[in-house]
Amino acid sequence: MVKNSRFSRLVPGLVLASFLVVAGAATADTPQPKLGPDAVPLTADHSYLTKAAAPDYWAFSAFVKPQFTTSACSIAAVTGALNGLRGLPPHAEDTVTTQPQMLELVADADWATLSAEGGDGVKFEQLVAFTGKALKATDMEAYRTETLKPAADDAATLDAVRALLTANEASADDALLLYFNQGVVTGDWDGPHVAVIGAYDADADRVLILEVDQEWYIPYWTPTSVLLRAMLKPTSAEHGVLEGETGGLVHIVR
Repeated sequence: MVKNSRFSRLVPGLVLASFLVVAGAATADTPQPKLGPDAVPLTADHSYLTKAAAPDYWAFSAFVKPQFTTSACSIAAVTGALNGLRGLPPHAEDTVTTQPQMLELVADADWATLSAEGGDGVKFEQLVAFTGKALKATDMEAYRTETLKPAADDAATLDAVRALLTANEASADDALLLYFNQGVVTGDWDGPHVAVIGAYDADADRVLILEVDQEWYIPYWTPTSVLLRAMLKPTSAEHGVLEGETGGLVHIVR
């Protein structure tokens, strides 16, 4: 959730200059791929969007913007989801809500501190609470949040995740926020992250993740089974107060 550079993500706690001196030659010869085997960028495979209605993708992709600090993935995802649910404002004088504006509307000092540059980032339950506050602050009280927080990597849990993804894919009247260990999917760093679910291809059993971490990524597909593992992997000790935190799905519904 807090990312200062790719070097700090790959080798946490290591000073950048030292890393370049010690490991520069090796990494120059063997650069790490942008994405691991469990993430396929949308630019490499957009076949689903040509054969399916994909209502969530078209509703939310235009509103999912880069997180405005290295710790602001939660505010970026919530802002993108709520903007997508409301759609483009009807009048010329109306603005599309930005992440700083959303923080001002919600007026929660804890969320602002956690999302500031160098902030700790949020826990799963905090994401749920802040989403509820954002709905109230934007006069979207007709919506509520429901959660699915997996506890096991088994067939029943995977079926429950698939059922929620299928229900969400039926229309753009709801939205899904994802709290997960990003590195399980991307093959890069080991840390918690928040994004928006952009589509679910049930035939291929894969999920499109709309990234707010746009300094490093674009939207990518990952198998549903990998998504479940990413929600289950606990946050490592290097992330301080987030140590041990696991993820889940926050469903924003009417």
